[in-house]
Amino acid sequence: MSQFDAAAGAEARERIRAGATDPTSGLAPGLVQANLIAVPADWAFDMLLFAQRNPKPCPVIDVLEPGQVESALAPGSDLRTDIPGYRLWENGSLVDEVDDASAAWSQHPDLVSFLIGCSFTFETGLLDAGIPIRHQDAGRNVPMYSTSIACQPAGRVHGNMVVSMRPIPARQVAEAVRITDRFPAVHGGPVHIGEPEQIGITDLHSPDFGDAPAIQDGDIPVFWACGVTPQLAIQASAPPFAITHSPGRMFITDAPEGNYRQ
Repeated sequence: MSQFDAAAGAEARERIRAGATDPTSGLAPGLVQANLIAVPADWAFDMLLFAQRNPKPCPVIDVLEPGQVESALAPGSDLRTDIPGYRLWENGSLVDEVDDASAAWSQHPDLVSFLIGCSFTFETGLLDAGIPIRHQDAGRNVPMYSTSIACQPAGRVHGNMVVSMRPIPARQVAEAVRITDRFPAVHGGPVHIGEPEQIGITDLHSPDFGDAPAIQDGDIPVFWACGVTPQLAIQASAPPFAITHSPGRMFITDAPEGNYRQ
């Protein structure tokens, strides 16, 4: 099990509250990171059912009561302030991006928040095995892509899957699959390897979210299901309001990754 500082989660959240807005890949290694989707209470069942029917891109690790902002996975946390960037949605359209969602939350006090496991969590295991994380080395956000893979709809919620991509040296792809397979609560093993056009990605160097990939000779593009998927569902399904994290900027929990490793 990777070593981690038990106080690292609180320290990371305090740094974010103080104004840090960088992507969180590599932050607080050994701790679980999470995507956020918060919707009005009357949309919560549909969103939960969507997540249950699509556990690969939407592995739920916590659900908060309407209006609640402190996750049991991080005592003392506040979902309104402890993420480096937020996106605000109205009727399926992105209307604003903010560093603090307190004002928006106060206008929608019935929001039900879902925390969805993030693949940044298993990057520590990849690094421990000597597998490079190219976006960290390049100081970039992870590249993420909309795909042609349709998710299973649930009630009013529907949409296609988003994937994150990490270029992996060909000789280490099998090991990367083995390591990440052990983390189903943070997306688990890849959904696709190589041939990006087979899942509807036409230009690997122009991701829909995040930064352009840093690919080296001998690398194979490996794609993992991504917790940005609910944001495509928000666009497609158009609830009256929603708050999500900004892609690549996660909620840092206090939960050790070992709690979610099989």
